[in-house]
Parts: sequence; C-alpha cells; structure tokens
Amino acid sequence: MICVALRLARFNISSNQEPSWRDNFFEGVPSPAGGVLVLTPLIISLSNFNLYPLNYDVIVPIFFIITSFLLISKFPTYSFKKIVIPRRTTIFLLFSIVLFFGLLLIYTFNVIAISAVIYLLLIPISFFHYKKIKKQHENDRIQDDDDLEDVL
Repeated sequence: MICVALRLARFNISSNQEPSWRDNFFEGVPSPAGGVLVLTPLIISLSNFNLYPLNYDVIVPIFFIITSFLLISKFPTYSFKKIVIPRRTTIFLLFSIVLFFGLLLIYTFNVIAISAVIYLLLIPISFFHYKKIKKQHENDRIQDDDDLEDVL
C-alpha cells in the first residue's frame, strides 16, 4: 500500500511534463498491474496449474517484495495508452479482445495467471526497448545540435 502511494505521488509530480516518446512507457509497474502481480501466487494456486509443486511460504513474500520494488522503481514498462493500430489489423485486434474476454469468463484463473506471466516477461523486453529508443533520440538530438552549429 505504501509503495502504491509513493508511485502515485511520483506520477502526480511528473504528470505536468510535455508530451514525448516517453509517454509510451510507465515509470515502474502501474498500480493495477502491481495488484495482479501480488496476487499471482494465489491465482496460480487456484488455476489448476500443477506442473511443479510450489512452496508458497517462500514464494508469496518474494513476490510481494519484488512487486513492491517494481511499483516504486523507475524501471520502464510498456504503456499501451498511445498505441496506434493500423486500420487493416483492427479486425484481428477486436477478435483477440473478444477471445481474451471469452476465455476469461470460462477459465478465469488460468487466463489471469498466464496474463500475469506474460506481463512479467514483457518487463525486461520493455526495458531494452526503452533503452534502444532513448539511444536513438539522443543520437538524433546530437545530430540536430551538429546541424545548428554556427560557423563564424
């Protein structure tokens, strides 16, 4: 709860900045995703995934601590607020959304558990993607500065 409040305070302070390419990323894990991640061990136990017996006495505190750090970290995670979908792929997106929510109604805990694992796997991918885009923008800014150099 404290980590969510700290994250919200940092978000409110930085929300008045100008729009940029960084709007495609959150700083840290958003609070709703953090809530799902904290509940992931419980959801996995209810989902009938019995591939490997888990010691929940160890896993639950570790998940709780890791999620707390991810909430207050400045680790970049994907934000799908400004995603642009090409018109020709809209039908596939709509089909995927209907399929996801249909499966969510039928296999609730399984779908939530798989979604949480996919989200956890997307965190390092978003970090490397953020670094790549940041490097490109820094190179573009250096080139712009070189173009504006006054030679007298």
